[in-house]
Amino acid sequence: MENGEIEAVEDGLPVPAPPIGRRYRPVGSEDSAVIQMTSMDGSSTSATAVAGVTPQPPRNLQPGANLTINPSMQEGSSDHATSSGSQRDSKLELFGFDSLVNILGLKSMTGEQVQAPSSPREGEDVAITIGRPKETGPKFGTMMGVFVPCLQNILGIIYYIRFTWIVGMAGIWQSLVLVSFCGACTFLTGLSLSAIATNGAMKGGGPYYLIGRALGPEVGVSIGLCFFLGNAVAGSMYVLGAVETFLDAVPSAGLFQESVTVVNNTLLNGTAIAGTATISTPSLHDLQVYGVIVTILLCFIVFGGVKIINKVAPAFLIPVLFSLLCIYLGVFIAPRHNAPKGITGLSLTSLRDNWGSEYQRTNNAGVPDPNGSIYWDFNALVGLFFPAVTGIMAGSNRSASLKDTQRSIPIGTLSATLTTTAMYLFSVLLFGALSTREELLTDRLLTATVAWPAPVVIYIGIILSTLGAALQSLTGAPRLLAAIANDDILPVLTYFKVSEGGEPHAATLFTALICIGCVIIGNLDLITPTITMFFLLCYAGVNLSCFLLDLLDAPSWRPRWKLHHWSLSLVGALLCVVIMFLISWSFTVISLALASLIYYYVSIQGKAGDWGDGFKSAYFQLALRSLRSLGANQVHPKNWYPIPLILCRPWGKLPENVPCHPKLADFANCMKKKGRGMSIFVSTIDGDYHELAEDAKTACHQLEAYIEYKRCEGVAEIIVAPSMAEGFRSIVQTMGLGNLKPNIVVVRYPEIWRRENLTEIPSTFVSIINDCIIANKAVVIVKGLDEWPNEFQRQYGTIDLYWIVRDGGLMLLLSQLLLTKQTFESCKIQVFCIAEEDTDAEELKTDVKKFLYDLRMHAEVIVVTMKSWESHLESSSSGGQPDDSHEAYASAQRRISTYLSEMKETTQREGRPQMEHGKQVVVNEQKVDKFLYTMLKLNSTILRYSRMAAVVLVSLPPPPLNHPAYFYMEYMDLLVENVPRMLIVRGYRKDVVTFFT
Repeated sequence: MENGEIEAVEDGLPVPAPPIGRRYRPVGSEDSAVIQMTSMDGSSTSATAVAGVTPQPPRNLQPGANLTINPSMQEGSSDHATSSGSQRDSKLELFGFDSLVNILGLKSMTGEQVQAPSSPREGEDVAITIGRPKETGPKFGTMMGVFVPCLQNILGIIYYIRFTWIVGMAGIWQSLVLVSFCGACTFLTGLSLSAIATNGAMKGGGPYYLIGRALGPEVGVSIGLCFFLGNAVAGSMYVLGAVETFLDAVPSAGLFQESVTVVNNTLLNGTAIAGTATISTPSLHDLQVYGVIVTILLCFIVFGGVKIINKVAPAFLIPVLFSLLCIYLGVFIAPRHNAPKGITGLSLTSLRDNWGSEYQRTNNAGVPDPNGSIYWDFNALVGLFFPAVTGIMAGSNRSASLKDTQRSIPIGTLSATLTTTAMYLFSVLLFGALSTREELLTDRLLTATVAWPAPVVIYIGIILSTLGAALQSLTGAPRLLAAIANDDILPVLTYFKVSEGGEPHAATLFTALICIGCVIIGNLDLITPTITMFFLLCYAGVNLSCFLLDLLDAPSWRPRWKLHHWSLSLVGALLCVVIMFLISWSFTVISLALASLIYYYVSIQGKAGDWGDGFKSAYFQLALRSLRSLGANQVHPKNWYPIPLILCRPWGKLPENVPCHPKLADFANCMKKKGRGMSIFVSTIDGDYHELAEDAKTACHQLEAYIEYKRCEGVAEIIVAPSMAEGFRSIVQTMGLGNLKPNIVVVRYPEIWRRENLTEIPSTFVSIINDCIIANKAVVIVKGLDEWPNEFQRQYGTIDLYWIVRDGGLMLLLSQLLLTKQTFESCKIQVFCIAEEDTDAEELKTDVKKFLYDLRMHAEVIVVTMKSWESHLESSSSGGQPDDSHEAYASAQRRISTYLSEMKETTQREGRPQMEHGKQVVVNEQKVDKFLYTMLKLNSTILRYSRMAAVVLVSLPPPPLNHPAYFYMEYMDLLVENVPRMLIVRGYRKDVVTFFT
C-alpha cells in the first residue's frame, strides 16, 4: 500500500475509490449530526448513506505510512446522496476530515471503542486502516497485574531464612531502624514511580521507559540494562534460596554432604560463652545441580507467556500467605512441648535481652565463628536485607500487559510496599521477643521451627515463595530487555526485539543463561549485594527522573498522582545513594562504573532518540532564564562574543544538493575562540512561501547536515521571500532574541557580478550592506573564499590590518581570533595606519602602539602616508606623471561614464528623473572620481606591502548616498583587485575590546 492510501478490510471487500474532488452539500435543518467515516462514490449507490445500514467500524492507526488523507476519501456528488435517501439520513463532515474524528478517540456510531494512538515521533509515518482493531495479548488489572507480582517479588527468601538471623545480629531497635530505612527508600521510590507513571500513556519497559523518557536514552539504557542484570541475578538468588530450603528439609536428597564444625560465640547475660557444635549445611555442588534444574523448569513456564504465568501465580502466592499465617500462629502459641530451649515464647525478658545489637564474625554459612572471615555490622546488614524490600518494579516491568497503567501501578505498587513493610516491622518485634539471641543466630530456619502445625508447611511456603519470586524476575527481566531492544537505540540488541503482543523468547533465553551462571556461583551472601546495587541504581534513577520533571514543571508534566513533591523524590534519591555507600563503596563504584561505561557506549554507538527528556527541558529553561538575565542592555565589551549571521545564498549557482559554499563553515569557525560560540547559517529562496514551504524545510535539513558535517556549532534557517534582498531584510530585523541576536553579518564578496548579472547582484549587495548599517550590525565581507584554508592547511607570513576608520576594535579582535586557530597560529600581525602626507607619522605610530599595548595585543605598527585627492588634482594640473595603475583607474572611469550615459538616455526617453530601484539617483562626477582614486591608491598600497600576507583585513567603506549600486561595485573591484584573500570589515557603534580587566 502506498503512503497515504486508505486500506479497507471490512468484510474482505475493497472500497471503491470515489472520484477526485470534494463537494459539500449544505446541512439542512432536518439533518441529524451523524459522524461517519465512509466514502461516497459518485457513480454508485452509497450503502452508508441509506438509513438503517450499519456504518463502517472506526479506522485505526497503522504504523508505517504517512498520515495523509488520500483523494480516494473525498466526497462524491452530494446530489446522489440526497436522491438515495432523505435529508435526515445524510452525514456531517468536519471540514473534510471526518476520518480524523474517530482517529482522535471519539466513538463511532456503532458504539465501538477506538484505541487512541500514541503520538508518532517526528519523521515517522502513520497510515489509516479501516477494519477491526488488532488483537493484543491479555490485559490485567491492579490485583493480578501489579499487586500480586510485587508481593511475590518482595516476599522472598530473605524473610524466611535470614530475617530472624538479622534480628539476632542487629538487635530489635536497629532492626526496626533497618526496616524503616529500607522501607522509606522503596516507598519514596514508589511515590516517584506513581507520579511518572500517571503522567501519560506508558508502554512496556517499566522503569527503563520512565527513566529513558525523563532523563534521555543514554541514561535510560544504562540504568535499564543494570536493572535487567539485577532482575536476572535476583532470579538466581531466589532459586538458590528454594534449593537450600529443600535440601535443609530433605537432607537425604543431597548428592553431596558437607559437615561444618563451628564455634558458637554468643552473649548470655553479658558474658561471652564459647562452645563447639556440628551443623550440617547443604553442599555447594548440590546447590549448583538442583539450582540449574529448577531454573530450566521455570524457564519453560516463562516461555508459555504472561497468561500462563498469571494463572500459575496464585498457586505460588496462596501457600505463601498460608505459611505466613502458620508462622504467626506458631509464634503466639510458642513454646510447644518439643520446642528447643532457645525458644522462650513471647517474653519481655527476651525482648529486653535482644533489644541491643551483637555484631560478630561468622563463616561463609552465616554461623557465628570468632575466626570467621566475615564481620557483620549495620552497613553489611543493609546490603543483606535490602533485597527483601525490592520487587516494587515487578508491576511496572509488565506495564504493556496492564489494562490501565495510570491506575494500577500507583495503587498496586504502594499497597504492596506498605503491606510488606508493616509486616516486617511487626515481625521484628515478634521474633525479638520469641527466642534467645543464640537461637536467632544458629537456627537458620527458625521460622520453620516455630511454625504451626509442622515445619513442613514453612518449607513448602519458602520453596513456593522463592520460586514465585524467581518466576516474576524471569518474567520481568526479558520484557525489560525486549523494551530496550525495541527502541532501537543499541544495534547490538537487535536480536532481542519482539513484535507487538509477542513474547520475548530470545531475551528469556539470555536471562536464563545469566541466571544459571549466577546459580553456579552458589553463594547467596555474595549475590545479594550485587543485586542491591543494581536495584538501588534503578531506584535512584526513578527518583531523579521525578525530581527533575517536578522541579522543571513543564506544561506537559500533569501527573494524576498528586501525593508527591520534588523534595520527596530528592530525599528518595539521596537515600538510595546513602544505602549504596553504606553497603559497600567498592560495589558502588563498580556498579556506577558499569553504568557509566554503558552510558558512554550508548552515546557513541547508539542511535539518536528524541523523547523530550527532562535534560532538554532543563537546558531550555536554563536558556530562557539566562536570556532573561542578560536583558536587553548593551553587552559590556569584556563579555562580547561574536555571533555571526552567515549568508549562505551564493552569488551564482552551486552544485545540486550543496546548500552552502564548502568554506563558509571553515571561516565561521575562525571567528570563534576555541570553537565556543554560535553561528547562524541563513539562506533565502525566491518565491511564494505557501508554494515553497516544503522546499524550504528540505533545504534547511540539508544545511543542518552540512553544519554538522563541518563540526560547526550553529543553527540553520531558510527564509522564503520574493527576492534575496527582501529575505535578508526580514532576517536582519527578526533573527535572534534579546542580546543573543547576531551581531556580525558574514557575506561572500560577489566576484562573479560582471559575468552573471550586472544589475541584480550589485543592487542586492548594496542593499545588504545598507540594511546592516541601519540595523547596527557589523559586516565582514570575505573575498577569496575559495582559497580560504581549512583546519589542516597551516599558514605562514603575516595578518595585515589596514586600519582606516574607528570600528570599535572589531578588526583587531578578528585578527586575534585568527591567531587562536592552528591554521594561523604561526602568523604575525601587522597594523598599517593610513595617514595623509602632512600627518606626524612617528606620533601616530607611538599612539597606536600604546593603544595596542593597553589592549594586550602584540602587533607591528607601520604608518603609510597616502596622497590625498586634492593633492592628486594639483599634481595632475601641474603635469605630474601618472603612476602604473592609471590604466585601471581610467578603465573604471570609462565603464562608469558609459553606464551613466545609458541611464541618462533612458530617463530622458521616458521623461522621468534618474531612478534606480525606486530611489532617485544623484551623481556628482567629481565625487565618483574621488572614490575611484581612493580605492585605487589603497589597493596599490596593499599590493606593495601585503602581497605575500596570509590574509588582509581592511575597513569597509559604506555605499555613498544616491549613487547607483553599479558604481559601488566598481569602487570595491578596484579595492580588492589582485588581492587573493581579504576580509573587508565594518564595525558598529559598540566597542568590542576594552582596556580594563
